[in-house]
Amino acid sequence: MIRRPEEPSEAQLTAQKPPGLPAEVADWPACTLDEAQLGDLELLTTGVFAPLDGFMDAADAASVAERGLLIDGTPWPVPVTLEVPADAIPDGTRQVVLQDPEGSPLAVLSVAERRAVFESRNPGDPDRVRLAGPVTALREPEHGPFRQLRRRPEEVRGELSGGIVLAYATWRPLNKRHIGQLRHYADQLNARLLLLPLVAGQADVVTRPEALVRAVLAARQHLPAGTLVIPVPLARRSAGPGADLRAQAIVAAAYGATHLLADASEVPDAAGSPAGVKNGTLALPGVPIPVISAGEWAYDPRSEVWRPLALIEPGAEQGELTDSELGALLDSGAEVPGWLAPQSVARELRRARPPRAERGLAIFFTGLSGSGKSTVARGLAEALTERGDRTVSLLDGDHVRQLLSAGLTFSRADRDLNIARIGYVAAEVARHGGIAICAPIAPYAQARSVARKLVTEVGDFLLIYVSTPVEVCEARDRKGLYAKARAGLIKGFTGVSDPYEEPRDADLVLDTSTMTRGEAVSAVLRLLITGGWLAGPADDPNGTPAPGTPAPTIRLGPTIRRL
Repeated sequence: MIRRPEEPSEAQLTAQKPPGLPAEVADWPACTLDEAQLGDLELLTTGVFAPLDGFMDAADAASVAERGLLIDGTPWPVPVTLEVPADAIPDGTRQVVLQDPEGSPLAVLSVAERRAVFESRNPGDPDRVRLAGPVTALREPEHGPFRQLRRRPEEVRGELSGGIVLAYATWRPLNKRHIGQLRHYADQLNARLLLLPLVAGQADVVTRPEALVRAVLAARQHLPAGTLVIPVPLARRSAGPGADLRAQAIVAAAYGATHLLADASEVPDAAGSPAGVKNGTLALPGVPIPVISAGEWAYDPRSEVWRPLALIEPGAEQGELTDSELGALLDSGAEVPGWLAPQSVARELRRARPPRAERGLAIFFTGLSGSGKSTVARGLAEALTERGDRTVSLLDGDHVRQLLSAGLTFSRADRDLNIARIGYVAAEVARHGGIAICAPIAPYAQARSVARKLVTEVGDFLLIYVSTPVEVCEARDRKGLYAKARAGLIKGFTGVSDPYEEPRDADLVLDTSTMTRGEAVSAVLRLLITGGWLAGPADDPNGTPAPGTPAPTIRLGPTIRRL
């Protein structure tokens, strides 16, 4: 098992750089953690993951995966490991500073093991290593929403000690089914309720973790007095729902819960549990508290309540909306039905996920130089500006290169950084409800996915692939770039001496060799109207398809539509 490092010496604490930290910290390699890693670090340093004192080595991780035990025999259900870019940590490093995205040092990892990660990865991703060893906190955690609601586990255990405590951990807002089940099982067990919204990573339906917490707080109004809400930075585990459930049980037990309630769909190994199932309670290997499977519930429209499916007359039951169905309802601006969620929760859902016509959006054109993407993007920006119902920002590739990304080269790393910067600005536009129209070449799929991820945390993202053949692009070459690339005067030119990775996740594909600018702009507008981002057809020539123009068939989703 991982052991705690020695405490810093008095000399280390005297010469402070920055204030309050050991002087050596400034000289040690630093690693910036992502949101999931920050969550695991906080759970380690605050004692939620006790008895772990740091990130597991290969032997412990393998033992946990195979037996649900640490090497020393301590029950533990899920691996807790740390992977970082190999080039960020020099060979032989003994101490690594773990910092947040703002560069604030949070803890020191004393490196006990360094191993290369050989799992498959995307082309272009940097090599990664897995670091193991104990961690020593340098300061209190500062990252994440609703910090005022987060509490030390020992403090919560002290408040809840002496009674039965039923916990429920969730990445999803609570609806009336959840509320009915929690009240039912709390009454059966004579238990106090502990709600644990999980705030590391993307929440279901509402996306942002702060919106999840607001929705859970709204649901608390309909639960017994004394129900506690403690946000916890637990990220989803890569091994899937079974590992998620086990990790949630560890967290719940750390905060003093005696039982964990789980949806029936979230208990994948109930039938194979060695201890079996008794009255809906499961004893899972390595899990410190029993898990209660909530079973199948449905809405009974005759009694206007949620109840176990077995208590409803066959054929009269009404099922719950799936996350995608609820998301589509919110996207359209329709009311959340009263049988599904209380008004207080519905209000938070609408705040977190406004209708598409009011939501920020990035329209991201990609294609070869000369494909027509900038021309179509400008035409779209003009059409939307003339409509006047949305604010529009145009981020053209050449203009971005002159201003936002001045000084960058055309190396793979700098191209990726250029797209990340465009994605960041587009996300800020979307955050405030505007439309960002982007038109870079963006030849690499991984960079485009980074831009998509940045935007979809706060708004919507549409990828439009301008698939004009390279021969047509070269024939249009007003700047003479293709000729220079063919002559070897320009190195790494996309489409000639550097690859273009054709998108497989485009929402729309346009070929400007077979359509006019007006037809291309009309096709994009039709996509926006069909998808609900625009309220209706525009009244101008650019926004309305020309008479006789066949209406393109457009479906939202990952399937490519060719026009």
